[in-house]
Amino acid sequence: MTRPKLQIRDLTLRDGQQSLFATRMKQETINRLLPYYEDARFHIMEVWGGAVPDSVMRYLDESPWQRLRTFSEAMDSKSDHPKALLSALSRGRNLFGYVPYPDSVLEGFYKEAIANGLNVMRIFDALNDIDNVKESIRLINRLGGIADGAVCYTVDPKPEAPAKPEGFFGKLKAMFGSREEGPTPIFTDEYFVSKAKQMEALGAKIITLKDMAGLVNPLRAASIISALKREVKVPVDFHTHCTPGYGLASSLMAIINGVDILDTNIWWFGGGSAAPAIELIWIFCQRMGVEVEVNMEAVGRIRTGLLEARKELAQFDLNKDNMPRPFDPLTDKLPPEVLALFDSAIEFAKAKDEAALLDACHKIEAYFGFPKPNELVKTAEVPGGMYSNMVAQLKQLQSEDLLEDAMRLIPMVRRDAGLIPLVTPTSQIVGSQAVLVALDRKNGKPDYTNKSNQFISLVKGEYGKTPVAIDPAFREKITGNPEEKPYDVSAYRKPENPELPELGGRKLASNTEEYLLLELLPSVANGFLRKRRKEEFEAEESVKAPAAEEAPAETAEPITGPVIAAPMSGRVVSINVKPGQEVKPGDTVLVYEAMKMENDIESEISGIVKRVLVSVDDQVATDTPLIEFEN
Repeated sequence: MTRPKLQIRDLTLRDGQQSLFATRMKQETINRLLPYYEDARFHIMEVWGGAVPDSVMRYLDESPWQRLRTFSEAMDSKSDHPKALLSALSRGRNLFGYVPYPDSVLEGFYKEAIANGLNVMRIFDALNDIDNVKESIRLINRLGGIADGAVCYTVDPKPEAPAKPEGFFGKLKAMFGSREEGPTPIFTDEYFVSKAKQMEALGAKIITLKDMAGLVNPLRAASIISALKREVKVPVDFHTHCTPGYGLASSLMAIINGVDILDTNIWWFGGGSAAPAIELIWIFCQRMGVEVEVNMEAVGRIRTGLLEARKELAQFDLNKDNMPRPFDPLTDKLPPEVLALFDSAIEFAKAKDEAALLDACHKIEAYFGFPKPNELVKTAEVPGGMYSNMVAQLKQLQSEDLLEDAMRLIPMVRRDAGLIPLVTPTSQIVGSQAVLVALDRKNGKPDYTNKSNQFISLVKGEYGKTPVAIDPAFREKITGNPEEKPYDVSAYRKPENPELPELGGRKLASNTEEYLLLELLPSVANGFLRKRRKEEFEAEESVKAPAAEEAPAETAEPITGPVIAAPMSGRVVSINVKPGQEVKPGDTVLVYEAMKMENDIESEISGIVKRVLVSVDDQVATDTPLIEFEN
């Protein structure tokens, strides 16, 4: 009898660090780890896409293209075994950004990515709208890559729970309801299988069940994975997270039900809000007679380097004082009672005893020191990243007391917006809008008085078809028009690539890949590229002449007229007015970015602009004066 095999997609250097450490791993740290990866024999390594292009520019001042090239050069194997396929995560029509992009931008990025060594592009759409992924699948196949079609898992919202709950978890149920009864479900097994079959028909060479929030409980993993194995002919991949406590148990259930590829992280980057640790998966497979096609000795060498990497990321590590205990599955002997937990979990999984399976897996994770299940995320049924973004946003606004109110508003905002799945970018859009509604209520204003530009676009229809139709009356309230308005590719205008006279007349983007960054993420790329041109200019000038003495600082003129101030902290994206211009109530005077969402600031007064007090790319705090008017 042939021994069953399991292939591994390692997420450590992309999704792992994104889930646990906010994508703050520097290139120099990655460079230390890469020599150990060549012999690990992972089937796939996820190294790019997702938040990487944005975050490495925004927070690390590094080039996303150079990051991809470094991976490709390091994995250009000269050994006799096949090299790992390099993969990236694409949001389909949204690519690696937060708004829809035309086909020309998709093709430019995919072509450049494949030319720089990318093999597999995992493509998903936040709305599971097949129209939003079909062009990406076609382009990846045409350009010589491997299209991986990912179906986003989500759940139906819970109906309202009884009032006056008791205890902490009673309050949680009151916030988010109970699924004991409710309307006819939308997100059935048939729903996910149908999406997968459509992607396969379009040319997807892998199908992934993408459980970005870790909400696939073990029995659901069994039913969906087994259905996918029956209905599609290409390999099936399972991607989940451990945030609410299902990840390890559901991964075991996926293996038992024949999944071909499993997404994992290496020990110090596993568990918690990330995917399960490969070391625990390996033990399960050893005890079931499943061959894991990975060199675990090489994994051990990577694991040693990752411990130091994690220490370097301590300021972004929510569990830095409570890390898992060191463990090497090849050399460390486990107590008989712990091995018995692994065996019991396998038997419970085969018997479909979900409660006992979860209990055994939680005891295994507790023994090794992995984080406990996040009960708030489990009950609210939102991705951990969405929750942490909301916490950060409210902290910036000095309104942390509104967290419970904002979390309670998520189901309402989600229903109003067409029952959308919660995955980037829609999770950020819904979470940000829930915060804005909570602020509206705190300030005595009607719901949706403040709206992000992305939420307006979502309700308008620019992100695609929502699983449930949006009420035309609500669409009119948000967008001013009851009719759905899909994204209009013909309306796309390529960003300017201006010459910078103050920097010697250089073009902002000096080549194709830099211009692609401007197209994808114009706001963050603008600042990133200006720094590169400034460095080049200053290097030339330093050769020409010695540094000039600094002029004395000018005394700032005091503000005497009415002002428009920043409603929350963020970064100035564009300024639409200039001194001497007449402004009327409702005019958009400035656009700023907060929590990666763009927001228009409209004037509430009439007047003549006296001064613009900020510049594009300035970081501003809440209540910072932005525009001063004449008295």
